[in-house]
Amino acid sequence: MNLKFKAKKIFTFDAAHFLADYQGKCANMHGHTYKLEITVSRINGGLVRGGSSDGMVVDFSQLNKIVKEAVIDKVDHKVINEVINFRATSENLASYFYDTLKVICTDYELKLEKIVLWESQTACSEVSEDDL
Repeated sequence: MNLKFKAKKIFTFDAAHFLADYQGKCANMHGHTYKLEITVSRINGGLVRGGSSDGMVVDFSQLNKIVKEAVIDKVDHKVINEVINFRATSENLASYFYDTLKVICTDYELKLEKIVLWESQTACSEVSEDDL
């Protein structure tokens, strides 16, 4: 049996946004407590061998540092529309976070498997690459 290991870490941040030219309440400035789920694997699909991270996909403190610096610090307690130059839908944000983290993860021999961005307790957007 060939096992593939993945690790998931969940982050939260608070931010405001609005959807310009939207026909509905979201056209107005409003805020969310977003929940961001990050799933990673090792590029080789296995676990770290040796050192203090032996037997791990990634040390969660290292993943925390990566995501905090690349994403969370840039959007937490901000008006997202002032930080990015695209329409601030949850789908677009999830895609942007995915693209940003995918590049950085390779520096740590990690593959970004999936991002799920929760805008509320009942609504989320998910981004991953097709394995076909």
